[in-house]
Amino acid sequence: MSLGFRRSKPTGRPGEWFYCIKHYKVEERPECPAKNRLGPYATQQEAAQALETAKRRNREWRNDPNWNDRPSDEAED
Repeated sequence: MSLGFRRSKPTGRPGEWFYCIKHYKVEERPECPAKNRLGPYATQQEAAQALETAKRRNREWRNDPNWNDRPSDEAED
């Protein structure tokens, strides 16, 4: 008896939108593996702006004093 592994298809629900960072496209229900996508988003438009959203959030987190490990007296380069 073979216990071969089958690759499962990505799952999602209708109305969930994703952005595939491998193919640079918006998908309703994920078509690509989780490692290649951002989401879920509530709308197609939100998914289309996924890269801009991620960039903005990264900038906010980088500048958040609660997450900054740099000593307060160290000058920023």
